[in-house]
Amino acid sequence: MNVFDELKERGLIAQTTNEEKIKDMLENQKISFYIGFDPTADSLHVGHFVQMMVMAHMQKAGHTPIALFGGGTGMIGDPSGKTDMRKMLTHEDIDHNISCFKRQMSRFIDFSNNKAIMVNNADWLLNLNYIEFLRDIGVHFSVNRMLAAECYKQRLENGLSFFELNYMIMQSYDFLVLNQKYNCQLELGGDDQWSNIIGGVALVRKKLQKEVFGMTFNLLTTSEGKKMGKTENGAVWLDPEKTSPYDFYQYWRNVADSDVIKCLKMLTFVPLFKINELAKLTGSELNGAKEILAFEITKLVHGQEEAEKAQNAARAIFCSGENTDDMPTTKIKLSDFNDKKIPVVELLIISKLVASKGEARRLIEQGGVSVLLKDETKKISSISDEILKDDFTDNFIIIKKGKKVFHKIEL
Repeated sequence: MNVFDELKERGLIAQTTNEEKIKDMLENQKISFYIGFDPTADSLHVGHFVQMMVMAHMQKAGHTPIALFGGGTGMIGDPSGKTDMRKMLTHEDIDHNISCFKRQMSRFIDFSNNKAIMVNNADWLLNLNYIEFLRDIGVHFSVNRMLAAECYKQRLENGLSFFELNYMIMQSYDFLVLNQKYNCQLELGGDDQWSNIIGGVALVRKKLQKEVFGMTFNLLTTSEGKKMGKTENGAVWLDPEKTSPYDFYQYWRNVADSDVIKCLKMLTFVPLFKINELAKLTGSELNGAKEILAFEITKLVHGQEEAEKAQNAARAIFCSGENTDDMPTTKIKLSDFNDKKIPVVELLIISKLVASKGEARRLIEQGGVSVLLKDETKKISSISDEILKDDFTDNFIIIKKGKKVFHKIEL
């Protein structure tokens, strides 16, 4: 199976500028292609993971990935899908974030011996002469068409600044530069990038009279159409300091039954024939598929050892005496107790299982909190419930949030 068919069968491909020619090119040539990553945070997140899986599939098929870091475009910020203008970042913020991206991306893509290339569009965007750029590049863009693009529609309702309007031109210019420098023939991106991608395809055609191509892949959404990779506490990050390997594993272990097969196809290298067998499972049998999903993704992001630790911790049941060493842990001190007691609400906040007292109250009132002690599981029914110091047998207890989240509190 060629890589185009593989990506298609895995449900990754959304739109193409010319499906027949792209398929033929990927099957009969070895090309360079690029995907852009704007450094808006100091870690990649689950949304980026789809893009890196596509890059990895393409690289395995012999094509050369170009990872473009938006040191220049990140100074503006992509307005796609945003109702408000993004926060402006400093040069220092952007440089730091790019260094974090490079380190994380190297886990998925082989950059040795020019098998893949890293570039930063700050190298050609930051020193542009504005008037020359407008005359040379801006003249090829119709404002009417730009404003009709999907990436700008949502912003038009709340006001689109001229500052942000430049983003499409910048991204299109990236494709032109990469085609001239590396003979890059294909731009890839999430489906929300379609307008920006076809802008680049058109610019290369107008400036160089060359045919290049664009292809988008499906965004990672639930069966209800909501974006995946968000939790009550924010994004699911690839940095273990921001989302622990255990919490990362648990996120995938807890996906809805209707999403597990799609995620296996899009986010793992599990062979399609095996996934198709797993698709036959129903009801509680799907838990086995979820464990495979969680383990495989955690292994890709954090390595085999951390994946095994996370899986063992997730399977651990406190009362059975199984090992809880790898469970997410928060340490507290004797000074945190008042008269040898500490409120459960305080433990929930300290452990970051909730973001506020109000959230803790709602969770408790809904019956979503239990405390696992040595000899019993104590259901928390009131926001005034407290845990005694004497309850910390072997110097720890475990808080259970909902049905599947466990957190160790160590004294």
